[in-house]
Amino acid sequence: MSEEFSLGRLFSPSSVAIVGASLNPFSGGYQFTRFLIDHGFQGKLYLVNPTSSEILGLKVYPRLTEIPESNLDYVISCIPAEGVLSLLKDCSKKNVKLVHLFTARLKETGRDKETKLQGEILEKARRLGIRILGPNCMGIYYPKLGLSFNHELPRETGPVGGFFQSGGGAGEFVRYAALRGVRFSKIISYGNASDVDETELLNYFTSDSETKVIASYIEGVKDGGKFVEALALATKKKPVIILKGGRGRTGAKLALSHTASLAGSVKVWQAVFKQYGAIMVSNFQELIDQVVAFTFLPPITGRRVIIAGGGGGKSMVSADVWEEEGFELPELSVELRKKIKKQDPEIWDWVRNPIDASLFQGTSLSDIDLLEWISNEDKFDILVANLTQDDPLPKDIWEKVLASNFLRSTVAIRKKGKPVVCIIETGEIGLAEMESWKWKAIAETRRQIINQGLAVFPSPERAARATRRLVNYWTWQENENELL
Repeated sequence: MSEEFSLGRLFSPSSVAIVGASLNPFSGGYQFTRFLIDHGFQGKLYLVNPTSSEILGLKVYPRLTEIPESNLDYVISCIPAEGVLSLLKDCSKKNVKLVHLFTARLKETGRDKETKLQGEILEKARRLGIRILGPNCMGIYYPKLGLSFNHELPRETGPVGGFFQSGGGAGEFVRYAALRGVRFSKIISYGNASDVDETELLNYFTSDSETKVIASYIEGVKDGGKFVEALALATKKKPVIILKGGRGRTGAKLALSHTASLAGSVKVWQAVFKQYGAIMVSNFQELIDQVVAFTFLPPITGRRVIIAGGGGGKSMVSADVWEEEGFELPELSVELRKKIKKQDPEIWDWVRNPIDASLFQGTSLSDIDLLEWISNEDKFDILVANLTQDDPLPKDIWEKVLASNFLRSTVAIRKKGKPVVCIIETGEIGLAEMESWKWKAIAETRRQIINQGLAVFPSPERAARATRRLVNYWTWQENENELL
């Protein structure tokens, strides 16, 4: 049985036991119970605690061995580290195949006693035929089964899968990427990687048919050679986006204390990623931007963009940003200029790429009309649509005209096969601004555009950077396929 198939079975449990379930709402045992109840876990859920009889309406068993089921698939350990060796013995009696150690304070402490205990736990688990996820991790988010490691994560499934050494980072990634319309196959938080590690997880997601895009946060690897082999195979099949933690001296020290990982030289990582077509990002925002790009944009190898929307200054800055990322801004076609001239002879010779929306004020044309005309252009690869927020328009015109027309036009362009990148800047708003109709209208427009399957970014800089990496990847993959 391959390791990928083995993990697939382990990550799809029909029964879960939470050892260390608790009535304390701040404890891991309580939180994991809530996660699975609230997300509607589809299998059987058992709680274990020697001092409680009922938690959140569920019966509690004093010990794992007293659960009336001969085979338990998955155990979540929320007990102190010194109790794990005894727990593994009980797990073997219930034929448990995977133990997720939310339990922490082991090797990541850097102390000899705790490091030795982590080694003993792994050795015993291997003797008993039990796999260990962690220690010091949040485990599995698999919306298809109702498995979750955080509150109120999306229940819908999607194409993005990934593995994260940081449990908090995994939760933040899912939560904020979901606001951008991204949905997930499964996300695995794997912590110290004492057993299931980054190489095995990368191989698993490479072969996982539910995953089309792989995202990861890695602080270090246990076997660099094996990881590179897995990476070389993975990137030929699907995009692999990696946020490498511990790139600097301080970060490397923190990586050791966080998940007991050796961070390694950033220059080595950069060279490997470049050679094998992996995408390296610098922070969680860039990681989210990149999965947005790969989720909502098709394979693109061209670099010609038309930018429409925004006033003169905004259009010019946007053009600078896209050109600095290696894109070209072609001239608009003669046919399009003739159409503009026929509609309004006063401005036809002013209109250039980027298209300044302020030119259309007081004319019989609108930038929305122009967006639809642009969709028939052939000599461009990507349309960048800026939704301007600086127009002094009243509420009814914004909601009934500008926002709705922007949505209609961008969707129409995408349906004609033209990739569309939308820029909607929401700003650094506070509670008072959230109550303003204007910001609510912008947020609603953003939501509707995302629901239509369009890529939305909060700034030209972030959009251009993510799109450039997407184009680089598909160009690299195209070249690799030509060599086969």
